[in-house]
Amino acid sequence: MATTYDCIVLGVGGFGSSTVYHLAKRGVKVLGIEQHSIAHDLGSSHGDTRVIRKAYFEHPNYVPLLDQAYECWDELQQEFADYNKTDPNKLLWDQCGLLSCGPSDGMAIRGTREAIALHQLPCDELSLKECAKRFPGFRVPDNFVALFEPEAGYLFVEKCVEAHCRLAQEHGAVIKTNESVLDWQANNRGVEVTTANAVYQADRLVLTAGAWSAQVLKDLSLPLTIRRKTLFWHGTTDASFNVDGPGSTFLFEMPYGVFYGFPSLDGATLKLAEHTGGEVVDDPDQIERLVNSNDEAPIQRFVSEVMPSLHRSASRHCVCMYTMTPDENFIIDQHPLHQNVTLAAGFSGHGFKFTASIGESLADLAMDGGTRMPIDFLGLSRLQ
Repeated sequence: MATTYDCIVLGVGGFGSSTVYHLAKRGVKVLGIEQHSIAHDLGSSHGDTRVIRKAYFEHPNYVPLLDQAYECWDELQQEFADYNKTDPNKLLWDQCGLLSCGPSDGMAIRGTREAIALHQLPCDELSLKECAKRFPGFRVPDNFVALFEPEAGYLFVEKCVEAHCRLAQEHGAVIKTNESVLDWQANNRGVEVTTANAVYQADRLVLTAGAWSAQVLKDLSLPLTIRRKTLFWHGTTDASFNVDGPGSTFLFEMPYGVFYGFPSLDGATLKLAEHTGGEVVDDPDQIERLVNSNDEAPIQRFVSEVMPSLHRSASRHCVCMYTMTPDENFIIDQHPLHQNVTLAAGFSGHGFKFTASIGESLADLAMDGGTRMPIDFLGLSRLQ
């Protein structure tokens, strides 16, 4: 006999874990189903840290979602600290700031300035002399503009997923891990999800399957492309990168790609990666996790030109995936054929910072059929 719930969430990564949490917090009988373990390293929500920022060059309409995300991260961190009193590492995020550098007509600087002007965001424009004094570890090209956003920073990605899941369970959620979904069906009476272990029924379904979204939503033929992304940790003895000193997150738009990274959290290594590029992946279950020369070459060039005090070769790496839409904006909507099915996909490599607030919006859509958050620009209709 099938087990019945108010709502099932398929995929408990960044967005799914937040959705399960927000549903459980409002008293919904919710089941989360995850094909791997919680905070696993086989998808998109892993690798220690993710950048969070408000001055959003991708699209200024994201800023209100970020305002809500900042509030949600603060609330989650407080609740998790109250719950997890014995853990000395309660911190889920750190607002250490973001240094953005690039040509004035590049997408990063132009878009950041637009968001700052439209939403009146705090941000400092630094002369190159000021930038060199404040951030001596970087060699900023002479024709670049340097902006510093003090409210930006980073999230501890695995800890955030774990916090959402643990608190969701405290609020009564059931989370099944290492359970593969074989099929799902929906009609006007409810939904049914069949896994390798059981059959589950519910009134509503939320699909947050990450890089597996095209497979889970094959009936919609979503225009999603999966890109393989490699994250690197390079050794350093330069104290100017330390998080307990002047170190901050950073983003550089170079002529050969966009690169980003984080302050050194341990005083010995620093994480950085290329945001652009990436090999197309046909099957997320068959992704290559070894480093190749195409991964290393642009990073090593960037290190040599901009961060010469870093060790040129990485001491470790990991691989994750970007699930890209054609316009690189998210998909958040109800299924066009099933109003009791809500979907979120295509976060295009810049989604994790939104998980706290979009999980709340997905809970709204699933249970109420709408949300107060301004997400209309992320609907499916724009891609049809």
